[in-house]
Amino acid sequence: MKLLVVDDSSTMRRIIKNTLARIGHKDVLEAEHGLEAWHIMKENPDIDMLITDWNMPEMNGLELVKKVRGDSKYDDLPIIMVTTEGGKKEVITALKAGVNNYIVKPFTPQVLKEKLEDVLG
Repeated sequence: MKLLVVDDSSTMRRIIKNTLARIGHKDVLEAEHGLEAWHIMKENPDIDMLITDWNMPEMNGLELVKKVRGDSKYDDLPIIMVTTEGGKKEVITALKAGVNNYIVKPFTPQVLKEKLEDVLG
């Protein structure tokens, strides 16, 4: 399973990648903003899940989610948003845009594991 982690913080990308590795997901690509993520997705059509931050330069996470959901080949791609935006309004906005699950920073590795399992079934 190939995952794409998108966050402008290299520290946060590392934390997420390390957590994913501990639960058995070692095939992880990373991008520091939505635009880079979109290019990576075009070059790697076999991405199985997108984990993205909301607040980033170039193209934010919400814009990325809308772009991904606007392309029919990604209709079934699970998307988890990991962000500091924890308000009810933001969660609803992200879910309406097509996010499958939502994690508010800071989070524990257990929370990420549970959200992944929830999305993957």
